[in-house]
This record gives sequence, structure tokens and C-alpha cells, in this order.
Amino acid sequence: MKTRNLVLTGVMAALLAVCAWISIPTAIPFTLQTMGVFLAVGILGGRLGTMAVGVYLLLGAAGLPVFSHFTGGIGALTGATGGYLLGFLLIALAMWAAEALLGKGPLVYLSSAVVGLAACYLFGSVWYLYLYSAGGGAADMLTVLGWCVFPFILPDLVKLALAFALSRRLAPALSRQRA
Repeated sequence: MKTRNLVLTGVMAALLAVCAWISIPTAIPFTLQTMGVFLAVGILGGRLGTMAVGVYLLLGAAGLPVFSHFTGGIGALTGATGGYLLGFLLIALAMWAAEALLGKGPLVYLSSAVVGLAACYLFGSVWYLYLYSAGGGAADMLTVLGWCVFPFILPDLVKLALAFALSRRLAPALSRQRA
């Protein structure tokens, strides 16, 4: 891997951490983590963007406080909401696969991001339901979706739109720098 790509991947992983630390206080607070994932792939492309998400998750697994509320460690990844964190990798992989198969057009970016987000929601919700039920809690999938997904759909779509606009402005500038 070229030094430049290594640095860009590290910088994007750090940006993901910063996005995780920014919490928007609403009735159900949310962070900008998904926006960071969308930006990583939009700016760096599928391969490097996915690597940045992987590095971010590895840094968190190693105990660095890169997740929301300055948390980190294996416990954050294996806890009830850890499936959503691991689902970020599904978003990036879906976007990378679509880019490899269909190119880098706006429709490909947006549709693959939505598919990846749905995969993240599904994986995270199944994970949450399993751990919640294993801990003695009584819930069904619809209840978990009501707690963990439905409140976040609109904010995540807004973050996707912002990431799309930003990446369309920043990615060309970054490619000019590469030349």
C-alpha cells in the first residue's frame, strides 16, 4: 500500500472517531458515525473506505475510546449495540461491491449506501434481539426495530445526503492531489 493511501485511510478512521464523538441531543440522541462511514467510501473509494472502517473498528476493539460517548474495547463490540458497530463494515462492503460491479455513479453510491444501511440495521437488530433475549429480556423484532432502528432512519438518510454532497465535492479534489 502506498504511503499516501495508508495516511488517507488512517485520517478517515480518525474522522470516523470524531464523528462518533459528536452527539446530536434530541429525544433519542444520535451520532454522526454513519455519516463518517458514507464519507469514507465516498471520498476514498470502496477499497480504502472499507479499510478505514475496519481500522476504526480495530482501534475500538483494542480499547481506544473511538466509539460514541468515548467508549472502546471488546465489550463495546460484543455488547447489545455492538452489532450496529460491526454493521458499519457491512455498509462499506456493500458500497465497495456496488462500486466494483457498477461503477462510481451517484445512483450507485446512494442505492448501495441504502442497501448497506439496511444490512447494518438488520444485523445490528438481530444481534441486539439475541443478546437482549439471552439476558432475560422479553422483546420481539418489531420492538427492537422500534427502539433501535425506526428513530434513526430519517437522521441516517439526512447524514447520507450530507455525506453524498461532501464526498462529491472532496473526492475530486483529492484525486487531483494524487496526480
